[in-house]
Amino acid sequence: MISIVVPEQFRLQISDQNLLASVEKTILVDGVPDSPSLSVIITDDEEMKKLNQTYRGINKTTDVLSFSGDFTDPDLDSRYLGDVIISYPQAEEQALRRGHDVEAELQLLAAHGVLHLLGYDHDTPTAKEAMWQVQTQILEILGLVINVEDE
Repeated sequence: MISIVVPEQFRLQISDQNLLASVEKTILVDGVPDSPSLSVIITDDEEMKKLNQTYRGINKTTDVLSFSGDFTDPDLDSRYLGDVIISYPQAEEQALRRGHDVEAELQLLAAHGVLHLLGYDHDTPTAKEAMWQVQTQILEILGLVINVEDE
């Protein structure tokens, strides 16, 4: 089961269906053999800053964080990959800077976060190239053209 959690303050700006499509396509493209569960949670910059400080030791906000779970959820009888946390204000700012709508940015960030849960990273040039290649493929399937070269 894929859970999308959107606080009331962002409810009117966000399509759960677009986020769900992004997550489903990411899982499909990666070839995950089962139907794993995960959560995508939208938050604000204040909460994101707290999470980034607590779990990464970085005292500033960020656009997306992924927290790997990778265990079998006994209630759902499926593998729980983890949680993807997205800062709506950061998505909004990045969308404006990149010249596309915030929905597209949220879909990018959801895919990016799920790729992290699936083991992708961008900590080396080779790893970044592999992750960006898969991420670009997902965006193309979703019909989105987003320039992420500056990231």
